[in-house]
Amino acid sequence: MTPPPLGRRGLFGAGAAMAALPDAIAAQPAPQEHPAMTHTLRINGRAHPVALDPRVTLLDALREHLALTGAKKGCDQGQCGACTVLLDGRRVLACLTLAAAAEGHEITTIEGLAGPDGALHPMQQAFLDHDAYQCGYCTPGQIMSAIGCVQEGHAESPEDIREYMSGNLCRCAAYPNIVAAIEAAKPQMQKA
Repeated sequence: MTPPPLGRRGLFGAGAAMAALPDAIAAQPAPQEHPAMTHTLRINGRAHPVALDPRVTLLDALREHLALTGAKKGCDQGQCGACTVLLDGRRVLACLTLAAAAEGHEITTIEGLAGPDGALHPMQQAFLDHDAYQCGYCTPGQIMSAIGCVQEGHAESPEDIREYMSGNLCRCAAYPNIVAAIEAAKPQMQKA
């Protein structure tokens, strides 16, 4: 049974047709289940076998299946940068990357930056030293993107930094301090 037509004031023939609507909805086929597939994701230097639906994003795999919650779910549409991680050293938006597509690549998250002795990565230390955060929600994505920005050779000037960091939004507007932190961390990263 097809649902009754819609008009500008709602459903036409609201009586019997409305009563039949739940039956029509119930008769719809159930969404097709996708069987979980086992993927091995190499994250922060360790292999993590995980059974995932093939449609799961890298962000959801990290947060919901592996308890790595540093990458944040902001917009979930690739517009805010809060979910930025490094894939083979290059920035990616984890909310737009399928977990299956990341298999066979080295994934680095904010949790994997500190050294084994607990020493902070130069970019993390620079964010602290330059007060480059306020509420902190965007900070993991900002730091990961900043590392990518330096590694990709896009941190040659404050203008370049602003341009290449423009995909990471900060509602608190800590942008001047973020630029200063990246400028301070760049020489430290090049020494390492």
